[in-house]
Parts: sequence; C-alpha cells; structure tokens
Amino acid sequence: MKSPGAGTWGSSCPPTQGGIVVSSVNTLGATAPARAGTRQTADELPWIEDGSKVAPKDARVMSRLFLDRLRELEEGTQEYQYARNTLIEMNLSLVAFAARRFRNRGSGDMEDVIQVGTIGLIKAIDRFDLTREVEFTSFAIPYIVGEIKRFFRDTTWAVHVPRRLQELRVDLAKSKETLATELGRTPTVKELATHLELTEDEVVEGLIAANGYVAGSIDTPGGDDETDGAPKYTDTLGDADPALELFEDLHTLAPLLQRLDERERTIIEMRFGQELTQAEIGRELNLSQMHISRLLNRTLKKLRIGLLHT
Repeated sequence: MKSPGAGTWGSSCPPTQGGIVVSSVNTLGATAPARAGTRQTADELPWIEDGSKVAPKDARVMSRLFLDRLRELEEGTQEYQYARNTLIEMNLSLVAFAARRFRNRGSGDMEDVIQVGTIGLIKAIDRFDLTREVEFTSFAIPYIVGEIKRFFRDTTWAVHVPRRLQELRVDLAKSKETLATELGRTPTVKELATHLELTEDEVVEGLIAANGYVAGSIDTPGGDDETDGAPKYTDTLGDADPALELFEDLHTLAPLLQRLDERERTIIEMRFGQELTQAEIGRELNLSQMHISRLLNRTLKKLRIGLLHT
C-alpha cells in the first residue's frame, strides 16, 4: 500500500472514481472519506488505492491536483513518492494509447514498448509546469512517443552504428525526399551535402551507415537487374578453399622435415613425393621392404608428435 500525504480531512461519504473508492488520511493515520475531484487544501491529497483503475476522465482532473501538490512536497518523502507514483499509475492509459500506434512496427515486444513509454511519462511528470496553462495529457504524449521512437531507433538497426549516424540517416531520408520532389530526380551526394550543410564525406558516411538499418537476404537479386533470373548475392559468396587446411598443415610440417636426417627425408620424398611402394624404395636403397616399413613408421611417428606439439 502507498504512503499517503498527511493532512486534515473531513467529508461525509466515500465517493468513487471509475469504481475506485477515494479516501483521505488525517495526520493520525485514520482514514476518512473525501469527495473525488473536489478542491483540497494545500496539505491534502486524496488516498487512491490503485491509480491505474481510475477512469481517464477522472484521472485528468486528479492529475492536476496531484501535480500541484507534488511541486510543494519535498523530494524523497513518503508523501512525495505517493503523489508521484499515483500520478504515474493514473496516466498509464496515456502510455497504452501512444503505444498502440507502434504495435505493428518492427519486432519489439509490446511489453518493452510500454515500459519505454512509461519512462517518457515519468519524464513528463517531472518536467511539467502548471504555469504553462496546458493540459498534462498534451504535454505528456510527445514525451511518451519520443521515448518509444528512440527505443525503436536504437534497437531495430541490423548493425549497431553510432547514435550520430543513426540521426544522420533520418536527416538524409528527409532531405532525399525533399530534394527529389524539387529536382524531379534522385539528389546527388553534393546536393545532399549542400542541403544539410555537411561535407560530402559526412554524407557518404551517413549513406553507408544507413545500409545497416535493415539486413537484406543473401537470396536477393544483386546489381541493377532485380528479375527472378538475376544472379543473387549468395552466388557471389566464396566457399572455404579445401586446399587451405592442407596448406596450413604443410606450412607447419616444413620445419619438422628439415630436422630429419638425410635417409629419413629421402624415404619420405620417395614414398609421398614419387609415390613409390615400400618394395620399390627398398630396391632403390638396397634395403629390405621390412626395414623400409620400420623406418617409414618411425619417421611418421616423429612427424606426428612434432605436429601435435607445434
């Protein structure tokens, strides 16, 4: 249960707001009813058990009362927290209303969108000034929508790029549309740079970064020809070279071969370089096939151990 603001209260019957009983609390902590929407003294705030269940029409009236009182309370006190938390609860319907327009956008979970929108609502509550003579709802909606838009801007990029380039992408998109209407064609980099008062390098950097906003499929036709029979990006991708692993093994093996004595190197070269059989090697070296087999096995074992320890 929230901690209510302290004050002296008095009324005859507990009224309701959207089906919610609103009562007040005196300085001794005993509850006494207070009529909803009635003007309270500077020290009074009605006690609302669950602000999220207050009807939107009543919430607009009560929000002004709570905002007025919030400015007089000391931050960090129980009364301040009660007033601020109740304001948030009463205006969650604004967040839900603003979030509905984003329900089909991107892959963001609506629960995340609501949470982000609530941050915007809290900022609006903390920054609202009653002297501006503007309705709180009109003041809060831009904050809520702005926070949600920032959420999508920062989380829907396929590749993470700096915030500066994310914002530049938006400016470039608007400038492209404006210039295309004026010129009747796609604007050049130089024209975009002049329109945005940027250097051509900055525009190019922004255009390149914009490619990270959406990830394209490798099955998309590449180049200017986008017909079904056109080569796809996947057709241009290379595959692993089957000889690469062999090259790495040979590169590692080379210094090990240098450590062998002359006879061992000769047998290895004749067996694997010239692809002679053990019997043929034996005749060339005037050794028996059995002796060649033992020498070959011993040499190969020496090379394997060297490879494992390299």
